[in-house]
Amino acid sequence: MRLFVSVDLSDEFADPIADLQDALADASGLNFTDPEQAHVTLKFLGDLDEDRLPELEDELAAAVADADVDPFTARYGGLGVFPSLDYISVVWFGVEAGGEELTRLHEAIEERTTAMGFDAESHDFTPHVTLARMEHAGGKEHVQEIVQERDPTIGECRVEEVRLTESTLTSDGPVYSTVESFPLG
Repeated sequence: MRLFVSVDLSDEFADPIADLQDALADASGLNFTDPEQAHVTLKFLGDLDEDRLPELEDELAAAVADADVDPFTARYGGLGVFPSLDYISVVWFGVEAGGEELTRLHEAIEERTTAMGFDAESHDFTPHVTLARMEHAGGKEHVQEIVQERDPTIGECRVEEVRLTESTLTSDGPVYSTVESFPLG
């Protein structure tokens, strides 16, 4: 099973995300994510043997409890790139409110999953939602221009749970399915 831990955005975000992707459509080299699968990844776990799933679920439930985060409202907006405007691999929009809660969840999950043997993150956590991955730099200038000139507001939604999600890779892109949900509070 190929797994990650996420906070999913509600379906009402699909249209504003698609509109934002349309603004980037003229940039060659971008591979867009599915707006209906928008989420903030708290931890990418990778492959897991199914027999370890119960242990992982127990640890994630404990991590969510450790984080001590009550349900909250997150506001999404702004644009950014990883790792830099000079070398773009990912185009994203950020978290304008709720980032502290997402970071607390990430840190608790990171602590418990690395104790289980999962790889530690190699970079600081920046709560974000991926819009596109840049496969080649053909449209880099257009992406730079959009990121520097636009400051979109995507919207707000209530965050009430963390999800363990399975990603199945297909020829049409990844298909996500919820394995387990962990309520906040």
